[in-house]
Amino acid sequence: MQRPTDNVTVRQGDTAVIRCYVDDKVSKVAWLNRSNIIFAGRDKWSLDPRVELVTKGQLEYSLRIQKVDVYDEGQYTCSIQTKEHSRTSQVFLIVQVPANIYKVSEDITINEGSNVTLTCLASGRPDPMITWRLLNPSAEPLDGEEYLDISGITRTQAGRYECKASNDVASPDVKYVNVIVNYAPFIKDTKSSDPQVGRMGMLQCEASAIPKPEFEWYRDDKRLSNGQGISIQMMGSRTLLLVSNVTEEDYGNYTCVATNRLGIHNASVFLYRPGTTMSGAVAVSQSLWLFLGSLTCLLLKC
Repeated sequence: MQRPTDNVTVRQGDTAVIRCYVDDKVSKVAWLNRSNIIFAGRDKWSLDPRVELVTKGQLEYSLRIQKVDVYDEGQYTCSIQTKEHSRTSQVFLIVQVPANIYKVSEDITINEGSNVTLTCLASGRPDPMITWRLLNPSAEPLDGEEYLDISGITRTQAGRYECKASNDVASPDVKYVNVIVNYAPFIKDTKSSDPQVGRMGMLQCEASAIPKPEFEWYRDDKRLSNGQGISIQMMGSRTLLLVSNVTEEDYGNYTCVATNRLGIHNASVFLYRPGTTMSGAVAVSQSLWLFLGSLTCLLLKC
């Protein structure tokens, strides 16, 4: 007589105990695995030192396997024979393996607009589920499993990517990939002062860029450099233009130019006379254009 197969689930490296119970009428008993005899009565046939019998009195004939590995998985049969009949008790040993990430992309530096594929390969039993997150403030899950495809990557997608493999056997395995996105400079802020004649004037220009931008200052078409009352300071993503002992000729438009190997961006920065505002400058500019338009119209007799 054969009993239905039971399952015993154990994690790799743990100890498995496969139970079998007998009575005092038993004449012969044995443990088999894939038709190979492990124990016949109390005689051990297996050469595996991890395997031993567990007996409590005459009623238990169980099998203990220490440091279980995946090759131990399979069907185990407890064969029991009495003078009247024989029966078997079958147990299927399931070995679970914690998720393990064995291959993940290295840190990468890429230009904005390029296509990127991040790889995260994991093993485990059962097969692990792989998820991705970009560890920005929201850290929402991304649409990807073993391979995370990013088309036309932007600067906002730069950062630390987390790959997590989990199968509920143990704590998830987690690996990280740092993605740096290079992009051309963009001047995001300018500041200016309105010093009196004889005082110091200051112009500031700040740019966002990777790699770090280099700065140049121009007045009309002339590149400015340190000396003759001009001091240029570089502070990472910012630059300062200091004009000592301002004269009337120093007031007006200056150009800040930010460059890196991916591009260039420039912006106008005004050194204002005291009391001059941007709205006033715009109004003067508009009046000038109206005057020039009227003069052109008179010359063309429109």
